[in-house]
Amino acid sequence: MTSLLNKERPPVFCPGCTHDRIAKVLDSTYQHMGLKGNQIAMVSDIGCSGLFDTFFHTHAFHGLHGRALTYATGMKLAHPELNVIVTMGDGGMGIGGAHFLSACRRNLNLTLLVLNNFNFGMTGGQFSATTPPDAVVGSGFLNELERPMDVCKVAVSAGATYVTRCSAYRKDLAEELERAIRHDGFSVIDIWGICVGRYAKKNRLTPKKIDETLSALPPVEGVVEENQRKEYGKHYREEAGTRKTVPLPSGIEPECTPPGKTRQEIIILGDAGQRIITAGDLLCFAGLSAGLRVTQKNEYNITVLRGPSISEVILSPDEILFTGIETPSVVIAIGQEGVNRRAQLFDRLHPGTLVIRADDVAIPETAARTVTVDFKAQSIRAPERALASLGILARLETAINISMLTAALKDRFREPILSSSLDLVRRAGQNAES
Repeated sequence: MTSLLNKERPPVFCPGCTHDRIAKVLDSTYQHMGLKGNQIAMVSDIGCSGLFDTFFHTHAFHGLHGRALTYATGMKLAHPELNVIVTMGDGGMGIGGAHFLSACRRNLNLTLLVLNNFNFGMTGGQFSATTPPDAVVGSGFLNELERPMDVCKVAVSAGATYVTRCSAYRKDLAEELERAIRHDGFSVIDIWGICVGRYAKKNRLTPKKIDETLSALPPVEGVVEENQRKEYGKHYREEAGTRKTVPLPSGIEPECTPPGKTRQEIIILGDAGQRIITAGDLLCFAGLSAGLRVTQKNEYNITVLRGPSISEVILSPDEILFTGIETPSVVIAIGQEGVNRRAQLFDRLHPGTLVIRADDVAIPETAARTVTVDFKAQSIRAPERALASLGILARLETAINISMLTAALKDRFREPILSSSLDLVRRAGQNAES
């Protein structure tokens, strides 16, 4: 097999950096396994180890610091035929610690190479999760306050099925990498190396010193017998194959004709408890009943019983590529907190915009056409205002009409709520004033 290293962008590391050796050994492993570039996906994040994906002619994904295992998980589940190799430094390992634990528990067939050189080499030599407490690094005394993470102990305790700790100078490193890649489950190799550009300038670290330190530790090599179990992807597919197929969502067949053929952008401004989100939902159902494309965006406080409640809905005969609304065609203003939250909106309205306003809600001065409604005179309570406003909108045949709203209510509600909602829609708007 030919080399998979990128000749147009060969590995370029500091002279003496063990990352260079690991890259070349990994290439030898690929060649010995007979793997082609389209059979491999290399996933990396930030740092010197994050350069690996650019140095090989394989599938590749370069992501955020510490998140490489999350992307690799998605790749392997979507394409189980790929050999997915993840390279992370000790920095990314610390940042993405929770993802590391998840990968160990899950046992998906991934191979993680931790290029462990005991510091954040790319960003200045600061301490990382594996920096010894007696090391001199670029972040002062902070590493003296922490106990370094033992990558392999964590991996074993979290459930990884193949774990090895070794030196980057190990003579049979290529063979060990191959064993890890061939293992049917989550493999972790904690590869100790030297950052000559940062760490080794202030700390005496040599290949011999690495070997001496490793020999003083309990050996961690290969298959972890007590963690052996089914590989996650295969197990998932087995279990999924025994379950009933989840039915597709039921569709809504067009049965109505919309009042116009142009895109309509509607914003409902209200207060918590006024069922604003439900009204936005009904607008979407109404649009679907006429064969329109729809989107809905909502805003409300985490304190759902207090504060503004806002729903933005787009109804369009064409594809909706952007869901933001700058200048709506309709504004329904039925709650003061919602109006206050989007007060600047009213400056942008033009005479072609319709505003439906509750008479006890103050709105900023606007050029839009305004319809004022005395909900109290019609005995319409605050939680009913949003639906009543949709009834007014339908009567005015702006954005929706009565047939569309009726179809939406029938799709959305069952008795007795359906009958009471239809009655409210019929009563709405009797006291509307322009």
